[in-house]
Amino acid sequence: MRKRIISGRKSAVMTGALLLAGLVTGLLSVVPVIDGADYLIQSSTNENQVLIGAFCQLLMVATYIGVPLMLYPILSKHNKGLALGSVAFGIMAGVFIIAGVILLLLLLALSHEFTEAGSPNGSYFQTLGELLRAGRDLVNHVATTLAFVMAMLLFNSLFYRTQIVPRWLSVSGIAGSALSISASLLFMIRFIGLDATYMALNIPIACQQLVLGLWLIIQGYNRGNGNE
Repeated sequence: MRKRIISGRKSAVMTGALLLAGLVTGLLSVVPVIDGADYLIQSSTNENQVLIGAFCQLLMVATYIGVPLMLYPILSKHNKGLALGSVAFGIMAGVFIIAGVILLLLLLALSHEFTEAGSPNGSYFQTLGELLRAGRDLVNHVATTLAFVMAMLLFNSLFYRTQIVPRWLSVSGIAGSALSISASLLFMIRFIGLDATYMALNIPIACQQLVLGLWLIIQGYNRGNGNE
């Protein structure tokens, strides 16, 4: 019994650490030069910023796949289907992240070609660059976000049923997931852009991820709910 309690405690700490790491690497993966008007010039000039962003984005794969995998042994005892679905969405999110990194590196390569060509005014570079940027935005802010938020929605739903974390925490995760899904869908149909509205709709799930991560590290899972 004691070994099971220790094992559950370690699992909670590792899951919480992954959630916090995902937030940190997500912030560090932002590449401002890509979003600027003169990105074809600035990307190659600030190559290190782009490469650091790509590396940090790649590190997010550990969170997006690792969190559902860490939770699976516990949550599958209560609903194997939902737990497995969470893992599947996490893996999908990880694959989309890799696709986003590839698009970012392609933008960097295009930027080098643009500057080596003497910054021509031809539409070829601009058209290809805009297509790559649009593709990256759709991969990062629609495909990746939807996949991981769906994973969070499923495991927060199981949190609510099992009460292995407080219900106020799981309810905030479910509500935050709904808002984040709405943001991605609205962005996909171009009703909103990557603006204040998009950010506001995603803040609740980010806050829940932060609080959940800290809770699991400090408090662990609630006992007496079939998790130990």
